This record gives sequence, C-alpha cells and structure tokens, in this order.
Amino acid sequence: MLITIPDILNAGELDEVRDLLAKTAWSDGRKTAGPEAAKVKRNEQADLSSRTGATLHTKLNDAIRKNAVFQAAAQPARLSRLLVSRSGVGQGYGTHVDNALMGTGANRLRTDLSFTLFLSEPDEYEGGELTIDWAGMVHSMKLEAGSLLLYPSTSLHRVEPVSSGQRTVCVGWVQSQVRTSEQRDILFDLANLKVSMRSSLPEAAPEHLALSKVIANLRRLWSEV
Repeated sequence: MLITIPDILNAGELDEVRDLLAKTAWSDGRKTAGPEAAKVKRNEQADLSSRTGATLHTKLNDAIRKNAVFQAAAQPARLSRLLVSRSGVGQGYGTHVDNALMGTGANRLRTDLSFTLFLSEPDEYEGGELTIDWAGMVHSMKLEAGSLLLYPSTSLHRVEPVSSGQRTVCVGWVQSQVRTSEQRDILFDLANLKVSMRSSLPEAAPEHLALSKVIANLRRLWSEV
C-alpha cells in the first residue's frame, strides 16, 4: 500500500533540519545510485559524513523511527542509512526501481519498502512530483513539509523534473520483519482497529485482550526476526 504519514517532523524540528541543511555540503547524487539508476538520476546529495551531516542524519532518523504509524505500517527490522537530496530547475529522477539489496557487510539489507520524507513545502517548487506506478495506477504525490510517503520498493517510480524552485527530501529503505505486503496490511489494519477501540472500550475489556492475542500470534507466525 501507499501510506501518507503527516507530521513526522513538527514545525520546530523542521526549522532545525533546515538550519542544518543550510550548513551542509552537497555533491552529485549519481554517486549513491546503482548503475542503472545513475543513468536517470539528476540531483544533488547532502554530505552526511560531516559533523553537521551526522547531526542531521540522527535528527531525521530518530523522528522517523519513533513515529507510531511508521512502526505499525512498516514493521521495520532494519532501516538503511538515510539520504538527503535536492533537485533544482531541470533536475529530477527518471523512472527506475530501487535496488533489491543495499549496503555492504553488516549494513546490507533487503529493500521491502521505500520512503520519502518531504522537507520542502509544495509551494516552494513547481514540478518535482514523486510519481509511482503501483497496482495498475499512476500516483503523483507532493506532500507537505514534514510528511512522509511509504511505498513498496518493488514499484517503478520517478521524480518529475523541477520547473522552478527547489525540492528537498530525505529518502530511505526498510527491511521489514514481515516480508509480504499482504501480511503487513493486515497487521496495520488490526493496529488501527486497536487504537480506535480505545475510545469505546476500557483497556481491560475482553475484546482488547482478544485483539492483542490475534496481533501477537500473527506476528509470531509471520515475523522473520
């Protein structure tokens, strides 16, 4: 599924991220692309190896990991290192599929899910939509700053060319504890049901206990770790 998660970053956190971005060095984004993707990638990548970059990475990584909706939807076992990219006028990222495996050694992971955390407001640039070919439909997304889009890494997707302004985003990949999208969807629906039941039933109600049991046992059946 495609899941939009608002307010991964609140207004104050977004201001802090933008201050760090203003102090960060940038380089050609093709350095972090695979051989095929490098042919269609036209953007710049933030240097997250510096002290400022490391602070930026930690701040973004912590905000994503602590979000309850992200945890329920992705069921993450591992997250990749994050990338922060920007696209100016004429830049974008042609149609591609993400590498099935990323990283090396102990950092190697299987990409089940991809995510884009938008750091620019939609009115700060023209074009630059994240376009995803999924489930027989074409979805073009341009979210508010601080919002995250979670989508299957198996999908073809692209970033449309920017015609004015500048688009800045944070991207990353998830190896999920639950490998199939169908199983993740079921667990996500049950997690949402559990939250909604809190407004109508006491926490110790038999229905809550039964639902907790179902969720735990499905995770026991489906989780790889």
